[in-house]
Amino acid sequence: MAEDVSNTVHGTGRFERLGSYARARRVGDLVFVAGTTAVEPSGRVHAPGDVYEQTRYVLTRIDELLHECGSTLADVVRTMAYLTDMASADGFVRAHGEAFVGIEPVCTAVGAQLATPGLTVEIEVQAIVQRR
Repeated sequence: MAEDVSNTVHGTGRFERLGSYARARRVGDLVFVAGTTAVEPSGRVHAPGDVYEQTRYVLTRIDELLHECGSTLADVVRTMAYLTDMASADGFVRAHGEAFVGIEPVCTAVGAQLATPGLTVEIEVQAIVQRR
């Protein structure tokens, strides 16, 4: 039986305020994390143009959001990545593989144009909280 847990994590980004959406949301045992990019709290792009470093940074941010929802990367069952250059997908795949060793969520990556220059990747995840 699903635990009766629900919480919402809000960010400080301008798109969240304008679009009235949350960074992450848990409903019962399900956790959804919105598309997350490598924009630092200062507003600067982390490692502009470097898909490997941006993917590592984004997955660290996602892990923090998951923890705020009582979850971890180990609970992730699906990742969706938007890459500005599919030719650089190897960097994404390498960083994703390092973060999800032994977890193996299903993963989709598609080419996309992102809102901020210098960004190479945006990632969203879905997780199911496991009883520990």
